[in-house]
Amino acid sequence: CLTLRGALGFFASKLAPTEGRRKDFPVGAGLPAMVANDNAGCLTLRGALGFFASKLAPTGVGLFLSFGAYAFDLQQLSDQLAKPSVIHGSFIQEKHLRALPQPLTSKGTFVLARDHGLLWLLKTPLQQDYRINAQGIARRDASGWQPLPNKSAGAEQNRLFLAVLQGDSSGLQRDFELQLQGEAKAWKLTLIPRSLLLKQVFTQINIDGGELVHTIELLETQGDSTLLRMQDSTSTQPLSDAEQHDFAQ
Repeated sequence: CLTLRGALGFFASKLAPTEGRRKDFPVGAGLPAMVANDNAGCLTLRGALGFFASKLAPTGVGLFLSFGAYAFDLQQLSDQLAKPSVIHGSFIQEKHLRALPQPLTSKGTFVLARDHGLLWLLKTPLQQDYRINAQGIARRDASGWQPLPNKSAGAEQNRLFLAVLQGDSSGLQRDFELQLQGEAKAWKLTLIPRSLLLKQVFTQINIDGGELVHTIELLETQGDSTLLRMQDSTSTQPLSDAEQHDFAQ
């Protein structure tokens, strides 16, 4: 099982161009928002699979639930998100930049395998496949999977993204104050950065879901934001032979 320390991947990726992006513009959105944009020197939602925006409270009074408290707590949420061995779904990622009137949008599908990692398959505005696991990020080209450089910022993003998708609350608590609202079928988790690195990038991260993660919203200190919507997620399909091969390479 991948832990927060074990993997690299984050939300506002600049590894792939995005619909509506100017050719000379250095910002894109392709990897699960948590894969860092190493070229532009800033972190934004780049890369991945698994799943998580309204404030839901179990009693209707907007009560924040901290770890280990009240009816539905972080341990229960972690256990719930860690149950599926494989999750398939589609995603829509929107990168909202202050300098642009319309968001940069990318779409694709994903496969999150508890014991293997994440396949992030970008379909539009271009086709590009990524794999995120304990060894880092790899991109597929004509000759197969090619590892991408693991820089410190990208590593932070990757491990955070996988921790979010896999419900690793113990890993997340190292870097964030966690505030949970709601119940098992409808919850919202707010992440407030603790570490200096993440405070320089994010004001907070909002995650909402039910049995699986539905949306992940990254609010950046400079006013930009990334919204990742996980759609049609299902945990009923096993890995295909092709997906097993992709993870094994």
